[in-house]
Amino acid sequence: MKIGFLGIGLMGLPMAQRLVDAGHLLTVYNRTAAKLEPLTGGTIAHSPQEAIANSDCVILMLTDASAIQDTLFSDASKLTEKTVIQMGTIAPLESQAIRDQVVAAGGDYLEAPVLGSIPEARSGSLIVMVGAEPQQYDRWLPVLKIFGSDPVLLGSVGSAAAVKLSLNQLIGSLTSAFAASLGLVTAQGVEVEAFMKILRQSALYAPTFDKKLQRMCDPLRVTRRDRDYSNPNFPTKHLQKDINLFITAAQSAGLEVSNVEGVRQVLDRAIALGLAEADYSALFSAIVPE
Repeated sequence: MKIGFLGIGLMGLPMAQRLVDAGHLLTVYNRTAAKLEPLTGGTIAHSPQEAIANSDCVILMLTDASAIQDTLFSDASKLTEKTVIQMGTIAPLESQAIRDQVVAAGGDYLEAPVLGSIPEARSGSLIVMVGAEPQQYDRWLPVLKIFGSDPVLLGSVGSAAAVKLSLNQLIGSLTSAFAASLGLVTAQGVEVEAFMKILRQSALYAPTFDKKLQRMCDPLRVTRRDRDYSNPNFPTKHLQKDINLFITAAQSAGLEVSNVEGVRQVLDRAIALGLAEADYSALFSAIVPE
């Protein structure tokens, strides 16, 4: 199948590589051409219009809805009889608005945001959430299964976007809550591993705590290489964007979001500390000053 791929970032690169390895004829476009260099196989397009024209299906892995508008609709006439699969993280209303524009241009649209990071993207073990009509889901399931073994159909367009934002809200809330607890016990002189042993035995434990612990501090105090936020799988600035989207969507639904507002303030502080490009575990430094 001829597939266009727009947006080669941290996640887009391994996802595009999986399509090539699966034997699809891939045409890729990215505003920063240098990010395409590690891709083995596929054709590099010099414009989004070229990538769209050379494809039956266009996969979007762009930063936000604004980037989608600039890239996908630079020439809407190219979308006639094309299917667009939006796989980034945007708001439900944004996804529905993009669907309406694609359909008005004579194309088809579904959303399939993913949960996971670079290792899961490389191995094809992402969790794929789908907002589409049943016939769309059935048609594109073989492509979606390249990224994850069990894509879940959640409802029409907007439903998967809402679930993805809800999950990313938990990323921010769980990580900030863990950072605060870790900061207090270490300030009191409690051994980190003793705290973690109790936490792991409780119903409060989440696996993400151990994943981020190594970045926040050295639990055994051997290497003393605390606060290592380099080589991020998910940068702080992207989590900040998603938290902002969640708050807007939740407020539109009439929800109380003061707790999530606190997470946003922590992320804003981390950005102000110059940690926008760092792994999102850097919010530890916003909560626990060095």
